[in-house]
Amino acid sequence: MSDDRSNSAGSVRLLFELSRDDNPRLYDDLVRFNKGTKRVNRLRFLAHEGLMAQHRTVAQEGVAAAVALHGAADLRVSGSVARQTNLAFDTPSSIEGK
Repeated sequence: MSDDRSNSAGSVRLLFELSRDDNPRLYDDLVRFNKGTKRVNRLRFLAHEGLMAQHRTVAQEGVAAAVALHGAADLRVSGSVARQTNLAFDTPSSIEGK
């Protein structure tokens, strides 16, 4: 086996077989195209979009964690304001009884 990792500026060649049992959604999407360039380009597009979505998810999780850490310390709720808000959005029958 040759060491292809030494040529980082080169291209990556893939040869693989995919059956419908392996991944039905991917198989159905790729089988729409005839063998050749269109199918390869579709697989390349799906791989790129998958990587971008994975990076967005990781970035969003990091932002959410940072907001949770910093936002919880700044959260101060007044009891009287909370009661007034609950009364304002409560059903009319429960307001009338008070």
